[in-house]
Amino acid sequence: MTPRPTDTSAVIVGAGQAGLSVAYYLRRLGLEAGNDFVLLDRGPAAGGAWQFRWEALRLGLAHRVNDLPGMDELGLSFDTADRAAPARDVVGEYYRRYEEHYGLKVVRPADVTRVRATLDGFEVTFDDEYGDQTFSTQVVVNATGTWGAPFVPWYPGRDDFEGAQVHTAEYRSAEDFRDQDVVVVGGGTSAIGFLLELEGIARNLTWVARRPVEFLETQELNIEGGTRAVALQDAAAREGRALPSIVSTTGVPRTRRIQAAVDRGLLVARPMFSRIEPDGVRWDDGSFAHADAIIWATGFRPELRHLAPLKLREQKGGVTVMGGAAYRNAGVFFAGYGPSASTIGANRAGRTIARQVVAALSALGY
Repeated sequence: MTPRPTDTSAVIVGAGQAGLSVAYYLRRLGLEAGNDFVLLDRGPAAGGAWQFRWEALRLGLAHRVNDLPGMDELGLSFDTADRAAPARDVVGEYYRRYEEHYGLKVVRPADVTRVRATLDGFEVTFDDEYGDQTFSTQVVVNATGTWGAPFVPWYPGRDDFEGAQVHTAEYRSAEDFRDQDVVVVGGGTSAIGFLLELEGIARNLTWVARRPVEFLETQELNIEGGTRAVALQDAAAREGRALPSIVSTTGVPRTRRIQAAVDRGLLVARPMFSRIEPDGVRWDDGSFAHADAIIWATGFRPELRHLAPLKLREQKGGVTVMGGAAYRNAGVFFAGYGPSASTIGANRAGRTIARQVVAALSALGY
């Protein structure tokens, strides 16, 4: 039986690190960008989620950014990148040059709103400057990451708070909180970064975290911690469970800057408050902290809403993914999910998923 023609053989949704990595290896395996596969990206420019991060964030002040595969061919490396420039500008420029060098022909801004299964494969619907568009394809690679799905936990009184509530995805500048009492919620590098930036600008800072923060006795995330994080992510993905946070399994590297902040008493986290009141937060023991603003550095969830028509989600809260492919639909692959949800595993997953995509297309006669 001859397969019916589709607009393209594979659609990659998302042009962050994971999506670009898959595209690079598909190209290496002989597929042509813009013809055999199409890369759709919601962002207005290159850089993935990095283009939306706050101006003060610099490389080296967050988790390490790994080089994309083949980036050395351009003479580029994040290890030698400008540490004085905003990270969003550096990553955006490097990714732009990478896309151009390898001719990846990213379609943007293209906001994918729905992926629907058909008798012949999938229909991928997205919004662009011309309105709703649809590609038909045999294979879908979801590489949307998490930035578009910020998570803010609910606490009693949250909706009655009279001050500002800002998630990491909305944070722009410490100056927005000058002379204010600020509560920072979260136990990861973003929360710590906010506290360091706000010190001396906010009037008072209160740091709260759901679990005790583990400061590692290393300057960078060690291999053992990274391997453990990947293994736990992989186990959750295989079982269809909600994915654990990376920082909860790796800890926070004790850089000189962080150690100095610990020594001067800035980075001392209180346990989570029990409720939010109109003008602050209160703990079970009755203690209270006034707040003009609450910054929720509480992470993100995988961005999967556009995949809802495929019914991939399990009752346990996640999607069952084995070896990069969805258990409930073998034509859907996940890059940037589970063990490839951070820079720890995204590049390795790119090679593996690209090979699986080519194998799947070959089995279909493409």
